[in-house]
Amino acid sequence: MNLNDYEIIVASNVSEGNDGIGIEVWEKNELIILIFRDDTKKTRTVRTFNQNVSLELMEKIIEIFKNKIPWEFIEYDKTD
Repeated sequence: MNLNDYEIIVASNVSEGNDGIGIEVWEKNELIILIFRDDTKKTRTVRTFNQNVSLELMEKIIEIFKNKIPWEFIEYDKTD
């Protein structure tokens, strides 16, 4: 599999109810996969925007996520 057909972006998201970082995968200007580490909820999720994503692509993207995104959740001071 050639990842040159995809744009992979590390992106953070801080908004109401969301606080974390993830990997976005774009194909031809269309977002197809988002893997997100939510520090508020202490979860890691995968969201696909394309009905068919190959297992090979998903495995490679998960590997990239694990290499680029720290596994530990960030703890925030709740007294602020």
